[in-house]
Amino acid sequence: MIELAKVYKNYYLGEEEVAAVSDVSLKIKPKEFISIVGPSGCGKSTLMYLVGLLDTPSAGKIFVDGKDVSGLSDSELSVIRNQTVGFVFQSFNLINKFTVLENVLLPTRYTKLKLAFDPGRRAEELLNKFGIYERRNFFPNKISGGQQQRAAMVRALIMNPKVILADEPTGNLDSKTGEEILNLLERLNRDFQTTVVVVTHDAAVAKRTQRQIKMRDGRIIRS
Repeated sequence: MIELAKVYKNYYLGEEEVAAVSDVSLKIKPKEFISIVGPSGCGKSTLMYLVGLLDTPSAGKIFVDGKDVSGLSDSELSVIRNQTVGFVFQSFNLINKFTVLENVLLPTRYTKLKLAFDPGRRAEELLNKFGIYERRNFFPNKISGGQQQRAAMVRALIMNPKVILADEPTGNLDSKTGEEILNLLERLNRDFQTTVVVVTHDAAVAKRTQRQIKMRDGRIIRS
């Protein structure tokens, strides 16, 4: 589904060039539940941005469903990203001036695609499945961290993506709520048949996944 072939990503800090990702080749298959794990600064977040088409490689190629997308424009990548990837972030990234329901519907508001579903109905169905339907008209700062993460997961699912990328999804949560979120990610993979990629520094979280991709110094050392 998503493949990276000999990908590099370099950044400049002043005049110094820093290799965030070096010579990474990786295949993410349909219906996988995998983790990208490693210490802070190892390149795992940069790799997630590349997999999620939020960033482009300095060298190498990225394929989505067999199509080379490495040289596409930002607008072209945006269309593919909107169809393919949903994101769940550690900080939730919900907008406090919008209600939970309005936050969930944001991806449908900004898409240029013709939708094959009723956004409002799908949003309410997903909110119900994730146990926060009764919070749909609340503002994010009026609900718990766990409920905010559930809302973020529903927003990630609203466009029916093939892949969910979760960046440290339990990082801002207590252990009990974090366990609930991990259970929901497993459910996403099992019941929705969605590929789930969890980026984490926590080995215990990584062990919950079917495959662990371990990074160090910008390189994959185990996959």
